Amino acid sequence: MKKAELVKLLQKAGFEKIEGGNHEKWCKKGFPPIPVPRHAKDIPKGTLEKILKLAGLK
Repeated sequence: MKKAELVKLLQKAGFEKIEGGNHEKWCKKGFPPIPVPRHAKDIPKGTLEKILKLAGLK
């Protein structure tokens, strides 16, 4: 999945971006902060699955 697609999913789910170092942190009340790689065009499959699980989207 492309990073832009993941960002749209997170925004639609109500997460907000907080700038960080090498990663963006996406936050929403009741969920842990979710780190998303800033530099990736395509998110690796394992990383994507973990992000979706943390966001409650899987």
